[in-house]
Amino acid sequence: MAERPPARLALEDGTVLVGRGFGAAADSIGELVFNTSMTGYQEILTDPSYRGQTVLLTQPHIGNYGISGEDEESSKLWLSGLVVHEVCTRASNFRSAIELSDYLAQHGVPGIDGVDTRMLTRAVRDRGEQRVLITRDLQSSDAQLVERVRKAPKVADVDHVLKVTTDKPFRWERGYESTLSAKAPSPGPRDGKRRHIVAYDFGAKRNILRSLVACGLDVTVVPATTKADAVLAMKPDGVFLSNGPGDPAICHYAIESAKVLVQKLPVFGICLGHQILGHVFGGKTYKMKFGHHGGNQPVIDLTTGKVEITSQNHSYAVDPRSLPDSVVMTHKNLNDNTCEGLRHKELPVFSVQYHPEAAPGPHDALYLFHRFVELLDGVRV
Repeated sequence: MAERPPARLALEDGTVLVGRGFGAAADSIGELVFNTSMTGYQEILTDPSYRGQTVLLTQPHIGNYGISGEDEESSKLWLSGLVVHEVCTRASNFRSAIELSDYLAQHGVPGIDGVDTRMLTRAVRDRGEQRVLITRDLQSSDAQLVERVRKAPKVADVDHVLKVTTDKPFRWERGYESTLSAKAPSPGPRDGKRRHIVAYDFGAKRNILRSLVACGLDVTVVPATTKADAVLAMKPDGVFLSNGPGDPAICHYAIESAKVLVQKLPVFGICLGHQILGHVFGGKTYKMKFGHHGGNQPVIDLTTGKVEITSQNHSYAVDPRSLPDSVVMTHKNLNDNTCEGLRHKELPVFSVQYHPEAAPGPHDALYLFHRFVELLDGVRV
């Protein structure tokens, strides 16, 4: 087996580490976030919400089951880079079509292993998310690498949604196709008729779209900048606002369209869609210290009192204190009490911060898709 080249990692706080390079032989700078999921690295790599970020996986051994095309959440890799403790160079899985390192190389994404990922995780927890450089440059000094990082744009400086959204509308017709998928999250509309919804693509994961179709819905996906009038002209029964990357406060086009749509149709938002609805109703969002990224976040449904283990990927949160009395918080994170769900008291509109479709993660929250179908049926939830 060929020896892998040395690589370096530099944080904007001045930390510089030496490890081994894998994936693309390229330099990248992104905002370092850690993900605590034990499996599902391929779904993480293809999640558009990671655009502009470098992902550190806390699970120490990554790549052992390779890569399967069935598990992709989008058509490409969006993250800036990948940091792991130890990368597996030979997968053992009958479904695998390519090794992890080759997969990253195909998409131009660099990786580094052989570094202390526990120390890096603690650095993010203690000092917050910060920019990081992955490079195979062995000539520059540590100070020069750190200076490169500090001069790079921050995630909030770029509208990443415009980089990941579809460029034209399309119909999504595929539901759950794998025998490994959960059963349908809803029996479908009460009258048996298929409802038509418009899904805004702010960086939508495929499993969200699969889950909507599995509920018996016809789904038209539209670009993030689609005007409300264009959506209403399609005569949908409801609207879905997807997940996506970056700072929700700069997505003015999405906020303005949603302000119109919530007055006309049932609306369901997930992750960035949830944050956009917070802005629609006059609330504010804020950057979290290190965000929630993983498949093990405990959330309580304040409506039912039930606790669910959830899959999450977000660096921003809605401040519930900024919301009007017409909007109530429906879900709360039990680790830090942050807002995980909203519902309007009068309008058929609700949202959650986490990912009920998981991929990767638990299926505890699939009932939320059922709630959306009930809203489309005219049943208040």
